[in-house]
Amino acid sequence: MRLGVNLPQTNRYDLARDVTEFARAAEEIGFDSLWAYERILAPEDTSGAHGLYGVPDLAWPESYAHTTDALVTLSLAAAVTSRVELGTSVLVPGLHLPFRLARSLAALDAASGGRVIAGLGSGWSIDEFAATAPRPIGERGKALDEFLDYAAAVWGPDPVSFENDRYRLAPSRVNPKPARRIPIFLAGSNKTALGRIARRGDGWLPTGVPPQRVGEILAGIRAQAAAGGRDPSEVSCVFQLGIRSLEEVPSEGRQPYTGSVKQLVEDIAALAAVGVDHVYVTLTSAARGLSELIEAAQSLHTEVRAAGL
Repeated sequence: MRLGVNLPQTNRYDLARDVTEFARAAEEIGFDSLWAYERILAPEDTSGAHGLYGVPDLAWPESYAHTTDALVTLSLAAAVTSRVELGTSVLVPGLHLPFRLARSLAALDAASGGRVIAGLGSGWSIDEFAATAPRPIGERGKALDEFLDYAAAVWGPDPVSFENDRYRLAPSRVNPKPARRIPIFLAGSNKTALGRIARRGDGWLPTGVPPQRVGEILAGIRAQAAAGGRDPSEVSCVFQLGIRSLEEVPSEGRQPYTGSVKQLVEDIAALAAVGVDHVYVTLTSAARGLSELIEAAQSLHTEVRAAGL
């Protein structure tokens, strides 16, 4: 099992030093990957479709109002590490100009020596799309496919060219190129999203899905991939194990992905049993500061490896 953690990105931490200090510590502990997510704003109005995930009146977490840029955060981590992979979970291409985002990811991959994992999603916030997106939220799926097409061109050999109904790139030299083929993991669980993963993704990036269901959905994605002529073994899974507390909970009736580090190891083992080979844990949401975060990371890594995972 490859094991990762997310980087500090909110005002719970001292962002002038904690990103780099934690990145160094996580690599020294032995983690395989470091992750950052994208949230560009938090609306004051959460009524109707403005609510979290589009659920009427559902409040956004306070941390979403204080989230650093994902690629800036990963660049800081890249500068002080040499081995760990650097993932986005998730980046929303629809909020960006596709050419510029593709070039930024290529530059980060080149600068880090080929360590970027592009975890992408179609997005859900009408406020984020209204603030910055080139396409409206109703075209978020088209925007994601558009980015995948544009990035494939930009990351490929020069001269690069691209044209669709919105953009035209005349044959040009576009550099730097990625140091390796950047793996693309896609989020989502509806039919359209799963079909896109089967056709175009290197893997699936789920969260909050019970282990047994993860196995069922992953098997379905691989079957679709095989039906489309792909090698199903090329489609993998990185699971985001999202937590907000590390307090032990009663074993009886415990929900997956809750409780102490030892209890989380049970969930990681269950995910491994259904074919997941890479998990990252959102420890920064549970810890109250850098020292507690590093302590929790050391404990998690020790317990996972002691379990033989």
